[in-house]
Amino acid sequence: MNETLKAIAKRYSCRNYAKRTIDDSLLEAVAMAAVQAPSAMNNQPWRVIMVTNQDLIKEMDAEGLRIVSEWEDKSMYESLLKRNGAICCGAPCVVMIPMRKGAGMDCGILCQNITIAASSLGLGSLICWQAGIALSGSKGPDFTRRMGFPADFEFGMAVLLGYENSPGEAHKPDPSKISYVR
Repeated sequence: MNETLKAIAKRYSCRNYAKRTIDDSLLEAVAMAAVQAPSAMNNQPWRVIMVTNQDLIKEMDAEGLRIVSEWEDKSMYESLLKRNGAICCGAPCVVMIPMRKGAGMDCGILCQNITIAASSLGLGSLICWQAGIALSGSKGPDFTRRMGFPADFEFGMAVLLGYENSPGEAHKPDPSKISYVR
């Protein structure tokens, strides 16, 4: 099996990160893999913001958790509390991906590049829409300003990155989901 397929096969959604800083060279490699993603007509309707400022991440975690605690359905809030009460799971890097309106497919492809690159470099990752919850509250404009979101972009997705606290297991693929039309 080639190295790319190995990285895909071992990747899993990491929700428990070690308190260990990621070397800048690895962050740069992941960021470059991200912007090498294909997009419709090569429009590249995204930005890649590598957030390693732990104070900012903790502020966004707290605001996101506050917002979720006010939702009528408490299931996500309870789930987050069980998972150390942090939306960003203690990740040392949150890759925020603002996008132009309607660019969800391109944003998804970019996220996949990030997670495969991270896996190939020995990093854990988690595609995390919940990281955008903090942007929906009253502090959202301040957060987006501090991260440098372009004015005409909206939150697309986030990817958490870091070293795993303990190794996880990739999901078992289901070959029954595959069919061939010949």
